Amino acid sequence: MKHAKKNPIAQTVGRTFAVIGVTLLGILVALLGAIAVVCHGPSGRARDLFVTTVMETSALKFLAQMHFSDEEIAAIRQRNAVIETDMQTDDTVLTPVAPDPETPSLVIEDVVGATYKGKMMIVKDPTRLFIGTPGPYDGRPGQTLDNLVKNNNAIAGINAGGFEDENGFGNGGTPIGIVISGGKLVFGSPSKSSTVIGFDGNGKLIVGNMTAQTALDKGIREAVSFGPVLLVNGEAAPVAGTGGGLNPRTAIGQRADGAVLMLVIDGRQSHSLGASYKDCQQVMQQYGAINAANLDGGSSTLMIYEGEHVNYCASLYGSRDLPTSFLVRREAE
Repeated sequence: MKHAKKNPIAQTVGRTFAVIGVTLLGILVALLGAIAVVCHGPSGRARDLFVTTVMETSALKFLAQMHFSDEEIAAIRQRNAVIETDMQTDDTVLTPVAPDPETPSLVIEDVVGATYKGKMMIVKDPTRLFIGTPGPYDGRPGQTLDNLVKNNNAIAGINAGGFEDENGFGNGGTPIGIVISGGKLVFGSPSKSSTVIGFDGNGKLIVGNMTAQTALDKGIREAVSFGPVLLVNGEAAPVAGTGGGLNPRTAIGQRADGAVLMLVIDGRQSHSLGASYKDCQQVMQQYGAINAANLDGGSSTLMIYEGEHVNYCASLYGSRDLPTSFLVRREAE
């Protein structure tokens, strides 16, 4: 009885896939083992930083949930966060300086920390800021920041408020909280409170927990909801523990002279792990912010200037669809 000859090519392919499979399995086992050591090892700070980092993602929460109960995770996050307060921007009038024709009205600078790299855009005239939206919030998906900038003929922009994003598959069409555009409430309840981040008619950045009606009564014309608030009236919000995990971040602030500070920090990438809320707070302080707040981050974090991406988006699928953006008008010629 003759035995069928084995195909050497098929044997080689089979062995190759077997080696790859075993290698990947080994990597997975090693990774899960390393996570177990971080979660249950001697370093409480490493554990807290890991848990807060993955719990701020849409897809990786399960890595913490494998090791801790919901109550334990909630406790870890609570002791490593910006502490919410009832502080709001006061009625102090901005003291803008006379424009210097010799200096640019908009500049972008590198921001570098121990675990992160990012960009800071400084816009000297705060009245150039406005909210870019994809249109009526009637169930249609959001738009990428590229399109929001282009469709509004803006020179620059960053992502703004949060949105419903179950398991990372949201279409960017349903904001969280409120949206005020052109002095009108275009999304959300007038009586429900949220952390509001917006500009009044004089270009003053106002941050704090309030209802949409309170925001409108304060003269806020452009606003979104998110948070946490990082600085109020020159005072830093209290921060506990690590001040959040290491992730991509977007934040906005304002100096006493009215200049707007727009910050994006890359994360979840080889060149930049990411920043905590505390890191963002410290960067804003270094740039002289008196009021500042965190915006939506993660895979939404993006800055565009003159049609080009200024930073590196963490999304594997390119720019995400968004419900809101902070845009910068072009200067009048």
